[in-house]
Amino acid sequence: MDYRYLGRTGLKVSELCLGTMSFGARTDEETAHRMLDRFVEAGGTFIDTADVYSAGVSEEILGRWLERQSRDDLVIATKAYGDMGPGPNEGGGGRKHLLSAVEASLRRLRTDYIDLYQTHVFDDATPLEETLSTLDGLVRSGKVRFLGASNYAGWQLQKAIDLARQHGWEPFSCLQPLYNLLDREAEWDLVPVSRNEGVGIIPWSPLRGGWLTGRYRREMEAPPAGSRVDADPDAGGWPEAWQTYANARTWDVIDALVEIGEKIGRTPAQVALRWVMQRPGVTAPIIGARTPEQLEDNLATADSPLSDDHMEQLTTISDRPMPYPFGLLTRFRRR
Repeated sequence: MDYRYLGRTGLKVSELCLGTMSFGARTDEETAHRMLDRFVEAGGTFIDTADVYSAGVSEEILGRWLERQSRDDLVIATKAYGDMGPGPNEGGGGRKHLLSAVEASLRRLRTDYIDLYQTHVFDDATPLEETLSTLDGLVRSGKVRFLGASNYAGWQLQKAIDLARQHGWEPFSCLQPLYNLLDREAEWDLVPVSRNEGVGIIPWSPLRGGWLTGRYRREMEAPPAGSRVDADPDAGGWPEAWQTYANARTWDVIDALVEIGEKIGRTPAQVALRWVMQRPGVTAPIIGARTPEQLEDNLATADSPLSDDHMEQLTTISDRPMPYPFGLLTRFRRR
């Protein structure tokens, strides 16, 4: 597995990041530890979690595994924001919550420091200066090495970068957005801001909850009962619902993944994941494997680069008209 710098920092991470959202939920601790061992054996060093994953259990499972590892060989990322209790200050990006959240994550992870600490979502109720100055203090204290953001809009990311620059605070070094062949909205604002400002991109859901694995095909009239895409997002289900993605564009993309995969001897999931890995600005997509078998399939992506022709084929077939003003501005682009 190759290694890439995280944005403009001197921190190198593996080109695949192992996401642990399923740990403690659909993946038990024994299986999770086997998957972590296999990921490291394959050269992986970059592992992502969050305090809200299984209400902290994901961090605890990772922490018990981490105690047996060489800590400095690994890059551990976690996130804070989500409501972790009934109290009025047990969520959000305010100073009180962030200071307690980082201590709780450190205890669950059984480590003295967090390599990458990320805000899980933009907090429109808290002054951004409060969030950023608090995060800067965590870096200065040595409890956190680098900072990142997830689920920000383009203007929110740019404002955070500008405020950090203005005040001399530690800037965001990476962004964790939704980005895959079916969800390319990040290219409108977030990717240009990140590339211009030297922010590394670590996409979540690069396979869109199984849509890009080839499991769902054009001839199907409905998803398998009980699957993620069978859940109603309006009733608290997963956002990759059948009614959202079962359309002609999705089937065209999946057909292309299958076609390319058959030509190069790879699974549709490996082709889809490799497309994300090779997109401009991307440091490391986050693979959300919940079983050892899924992990093995994902790991095979590391040595399976796509040709320029195959990248162009997938980029073209998954493209769609950009809304105003993005579409208009591309007509006047000079470089």
